[in-house]
Amino acid sequence: MSRYLTPSKVALLCLISIYAEGVVPNSSAIHVLSFLVACLSPLDSEQNSPYKQWKTQYSVSIKELEAALFGHLSSIPGRSTWDLFLKKIWSIDSCDALEVFFSNVPDMLVKTREEQIRDRDNSLAPELGCMRLSRCSPLGAFVRRAQLEFTRLQFHDSVKLWKGFVKYRLPTYQAWARRNPSDEQTMVDMNLLELGLDTSSQLAQVAYGNIQDDTEDENYISTKDVERLLEFQIGELQRMGGRVPDGMKTRLERIITSGVTLPNLIHYLRFLDAWRAGDYPSSFDNLHRYFDYTMHSRERSSYQYALLNLAILQADFGCYREAVSAMQEAVSIARESHDMNCLNFCMSWLYHFGKAFPEQMKDVQNTGMLGNEKEGLAFLKAKAKETEMWSLLSTTLLSEAKLELQNGESLASSIENIVRASHLNVVKNLANSTGPQLLLQSALYARIGVTHLSWLNSEIFQECYASKAPFEDYLKSTFRSCHLLAQQGRFKEASTRMNQIPPEKLRSLKANQYWTFFSGILKLKRQVCRDDKVATDHLLSQLQAIHLPDNDVVALLNLLHVEFMIRQGNYTRALEIVEQTAQSIHRDNFDINCQVKLLCLKARILEKTAQPQRGFSLAMRAASIAHRSRLLPGLWEAICVLSGVLLSLQEFEAVIEMVESIMPQILETNDSELAARAHSLLVDANMGIAGKIWSKSQGQSTPVGKEYMNRALENLDYAYDQYEEIEDIKGQCEMMAKKATVMHLTGDLVLANDYAAKYLDLQKLGSTDR
Repeated sequence: MSRYLTPSKVALLCLISIYAEGVVPNSSAIHVLSFLVACLSPLDSEQNSPYKQWKTQYSVSIKELEAALFGHLSSIPGRSTWDLFLKKIWSIDSCDALEVFFSNVPDMLVKTREEQIRDRDNSLAPELGCMRLSRCSPLGAFVRRAQLEFTRLQFHDSVKLWKGFVKYRLPTYQAWARRNPSDEQTMVDMNLLELGLDTSSQLAQVAYGNIQDDTEDENYISTKDVERLLEFQIGELQRMGGRVPDGMKTRLERIITSGVTLPNLIHYLRFLDAWRAGDYPSSFDNLHRYFDYTMHSRERSSYQYALLNLAILQADFGCYREAVSAMQEAVSIARESHDMNCLNFCMSWLYHFGKAFPEQMKDVQNTGMLGNEKEGLAFLKAKAKETEMWSLLSTTLLSEAKLELQNGESLASSIENIVRASHLNVVKNLANSTGPQLLLQSALYARIGVTHLSWLNSEIFQECYASKAPFEDYLKSTFRSCHLLAQQGRFKEASTRMNQIPPEKLRSLKANQYWTFFSGILKLKRQVCRDDKVATDHLLSQLQAIHLPDNDVVALLNLLHVEFMIRQGNYTRALEIVEQTAQSIHRDNFDINCQVKLLCLKARILEKTAQPQRGFSLAMRAASIAHRSRLLPGLWEAICVLSGVLLSLQEFEAVIEMVESIMPQILETNDSELAARAHSLLVDANMGIAGKIWSKSQGQSTPVGKEYMNRALENLDYAYDQYEEIEDIKGQCEMMAKKATVMHLTGDLVLANDYAAKYLDLQKLGSTDR
């Protein structure tokens, strides 16, 4: 097929000729022109067009033309614009008539200056009263391009175009014949009518084949259409991630086998699809093939982009040293060629790569290319403003806010950067950057203990911006909301939400790994709460085999592992994991939240191993860091750990005062495990004070002692309810055992026996569930 012309473009040319004849009234002209511009303009400029269905197709069908033109009146009484269009396309009744039509196409355009001078020299009067298209207008440019491409066609290509046009207009034959009964009617070619032959004759079969076959023929696609189709697919893959849909793959295979001259972009599309699928040999091969072809036509101008793609691919492949080397060379060439867009992207990639893999960036930092983190962000902000790359500026502001949160710096400054990014997203209509902004806002609210706002931001992101954000961000937002549900014990609801993600979205290897890891984390958290050793060991071995380049989720897995070891009483192994995780934290990807949690876990281990003095200093340090960083859930956890240490030192009054002062804030975090621990601490503290009173009164019951015991019983019920929410069998058993002990101390042996029986039932239930 041709490089540009298709039957649909011939039909659009016929519509333009009708408009140029002046038979389209003003009432219909705007609609016709809007339709033409929507069909002829580039894909990325059609976002505000009323014909958005064009974005999913490579040519306009005859049904779409009928839908656009039917019902719009023309200047000829009794005839609509659709009727005139039918008459026009059916007036081209042979291949020779198609040649004549294209030879008359230049008559629709304003004459050039040379033609006007020639007409004046030949004493020809200028034509008046007829409409001419400006040669530089969108319609005029299309007409000139179509006429030029037709003159370049070989004879067999023009015959193919004619056959395609015959088949393209065939569905409208009955409508045209009904509206024009006096005209000589032929479905295919006027020459067949003159010879007295129909479409079933041998000559017609040799020339046109089975013209009424409804099967779709990919031969009627131009190279330009394929290029636009590939550009759209590549844009979607780069913006959203994922892979090429199976239906599109089938369509592309049919196009390839049809003999259409394919643009170089097909190799880049195959590279993206193979890369997402984890087929690295094929992705390398297609990437090199694409840029080998591109370099022949564009020379060195695209070399930096080849290196940029190669570096990203090497990083996903795990070859970090090669990725950094390729990116450094891309930076050098972008600087030489003054390609600021490429340079800014490379510098942004290097910054985020350095945050994920700080050990691999030593050589780059030694050269002084990036400076420290804040200098790199300042450079990116300045260059993004200079080049008006608003999306990069928004991303840089969010990166700066995230850096301040991780380092425990000013919370006000972090919020200021998020607000500035939000303002930029709204003013510049950056829908793609709004998703990451809401994701960071959700994390910020979770860090300051406002869990309901964290949940709300995740919901807004998933409802309003999921379709315009990278799928990886959508997956992380879904996991964050599921993690909040799991903290409240709503494990089934969290699992249902994760499973609602369509399987076709997970065809990318990286997306599938993230989904598998996140789903496994939620299941692991549930099994840790249920104290199921077999299921937990199985899940841990599977999750540890998935190596994700995300320090946050890896740290979360280690923290759950430590929690499980503490529950099993294996304090030596738990302490080893804490030390290993602390040593693996690099100062360049350091997160204050992880440090606080590790300090709290280590303090708990020391407190349970009869070393409360060492645990006291660690808990105080964790509380101090969390308070300074405004990391409120970490602060409440540190205070609870500190209270546990003070319980070991028999400081019961201090424990009650501390825990009761933060209990409302703990309940606001919607963390059932933390709330259960806090209530359990109050139980032990109240019983401790009651025990002191009982010993002072020499074993005599006193009203004050009974009051403290009643408080302990009240908090026992609260703690039991919270443990029941998260299916923590061990916690429920502990509360039942404490309740039975309290009943025994108060002399109510019947209730004590009942609670002891319930304790045994819970133990039996826990062993049955496994």
